[in-house]
Amino acid sequence: MEQLNRSELRKIIMTILYQINVYEINKMPYDISKVIKENLEIENEFVNEIVYGVIDKKDEIDEIANKYLNGWKITRLGNTDQAILRLGIYELLYTKTPEVVAINEAIELAKTYSDDDVRKMINGVLDKVYHNK
Repeated sequence: MEQLNRSELRKIIMTILYQINVYEINKMPYDISKVIKENLEIENEFVNEIVYGVIDKKDEIDEIANKYLNGWKITRLGNTDQAILRLGIYELLYTKTPEVVAINEAIELAKTYSDDDVRKMINGVLDKVYHNK
């Protein structure tokens, strides 16, 4: 299997976070490493770091998102949108990814998987997170 670039890996991370969110909403048991393996054939440090990191910091991430969602809660967004926003916030605050890259990558995912209003909302939240870091 050829090496996936980070953008492709982020799409996989979004899918994994989406699945885990669905399991949690439906109170279904899951094993994070199995969910990762179902979506990615080869171990990947970047994917593991982000997925485990987002899950570990989920409450903090959601609190930050809710602070900037203007009267909305992250849980009102669709599962895909929640995954993109959590990924973006996590990468902005807890990784060495350059801020502009973290924001652009999340927006690219939102352009593909979210509607325009949600994309703008995600962009606005990440912008505020970045400026208040």
